[in-house]
Amino acid sequence: MDIGKNKAGVRPLRLTACAASALLGWGAFAMPASVHAQSLETSTASGQTISTDADTTDLSGATATPSKSKKSKAASQNATDTDTAPNARLRLDGIDPTTTGSTLDDDLRRVNLRETGVDDLKARQYPDRGDAQGISVGTFTLRPSINQSVNVERNRTGSTNDDRSFLQTDLRSTLTSDWDRHALTVTGEGVWQKNLSGTGEEKPTVNLNADLRLDLPADTIAHLTAGYQFYREDTTDPNAIAGASKQSAVNQFSTGASLERDFGLLRGTTAVAMTRSVYSDAVLSDGTKVTLSDRNQTAATWRGRIGYELSPALIPFLEADLGRTFYDESRDSNGYARSNHSVGGKAGLEIDLGEKMRGELGFGYQHTEFDDSRLAAIDSPTIDGNFAWSPQRGTDVSIGLATTVQPSTTAGESGYTAYQLTSTLSHELRDNLTAKLTGGTIWRDYPSSSAYADETEYDAALGFTWGINRYLDLTSNIGYQLTSRKTGDDTRQIQAGVGLTAKR
Repeated sequence: MDIGKNKAGVRPLRLTACAASALLGWGAFAMPASVHAQSLETSTASGQTISTDADTTDLSGATATPSKSKKSKAASQNATDTDTAPNARLRLDGIDPTTTGSTLDDDLRRVNLRETGVDDLKARQYPDRGDAQGISVGTFTLRPSINQSVNVERNRTGSTNDDRSFLQTDLRSTLTSDWDRHALTVTGEGVWQKNLSGTGEEKPTVNLNADLRLDLPADTIAHLTAGYQFYREDTTDPNAIAGASKQSAVNQFSTGASLERDFGLLRGTTAVAMTRSVYSDAVLSDGTKVTLSDRNQTAATWRGRIGYELSPALIPFLEADLGRTFYDESRDSNGYARSNHSVGGKAGLEIDLGEKMRGELGFGYQHTEFDDSRLAAIDSPTIDGNFAWSPQRGTDVSIGLATTVQPSTTAGESGYTAYQLTSTLSHELRDNLTAKLTGGTIWRDYPSSSAYADETEYDAALGFTWGINRYLDLTSNIGYQLTSRKTGDDTRQIQAGVGLTAKR
């Protein structure tokens, strides 16, 4: 992106990434060593994502569980309904985690994150040695962890190398209620980095989410959600500032509500969400600041779905969504009015084949039109879905598909459509040794009238987690990312590290 097309703002604090999650994490380790031995609930990730240009590593869509009781179905949909507001659906607000951060960074965090299985059989990861189960806090259970790792990273764009070694601290915490009715889940994650050598950019992140599930009469479930996300734009993002020593930091605030009800064989869902996105300054190598305040925006979305239960395992559905994005400044630094509205729809199928396999797949179309007539509308075929399968105990497979629309910051360019595929394979090699392989691709499809050529990003990561005892894990990972461009130099990144996780 041309530097002259943006202006500059305020530099974020380096410790932002740790502050929020530390409230849940550090305090827990100072508490007495009482362990709450209750099982972890399993929920399908929505996405995704998977977070940052990446990421919501999250899978898109909400998976139904018609063969279970209403209360069980509500629990299994905690995460999915939360993420539909707003990141799991196709939208145009410039902050979708699948296209705004580093896919490789997200993959490396995922390969070291131990998860419960699709089959709900791994509530206790290692029952023979009494794995840590969290801390009882009144009617809640707190499950904190902290990982300290040392890493090396090599970036190469054309003939230019940018290498570094760095320390990384990951804080994660989950606070879940233990109520007979309703449920509250609060999750927090923070990443802080400190370079030991080299000149690569440090990438702090914070991600906080809260979901209150209300079990209402007449087979009705409501969700009230709120979230906060902080991250720094990745240098491979098409909207990143060329030649910047520090890219813009993005603060995103979100809130939403959804309502789901069963009407016999029919199942209806409606959801609204609002997202506020604020961009800070980018900093050039000579210290010049480039303000990006003209990208600050507020996005609102509505989604409605109706499904018909052919059987407890098969539910075809129709879905429609509307969106409106308002930029703080009526025109950006190039004089373009980038506020926009979108309308879309899709048809798909939910599948629930018991506790070993579930997912959904939907195909649709999205139309996005800008307030400025000089910016071409974006029309995109869409594909979204998720699939979770556990072929045997200790082995889990997940696949996610997501379509997003991202606005451009270049004069005369409206934006592009990003199609993302994510996949994860996790396998217990032994009762205390788990291997996890992640991979995916993002295809950025520009309109035929655009001056930019399409580009594709590929990534893969492999990680191992060795359970030393109930409170300590040894982790290791290695990952590779390639951004292939039809015009311009390709970018390659390789990253590796080892770390130690303490948990309660």
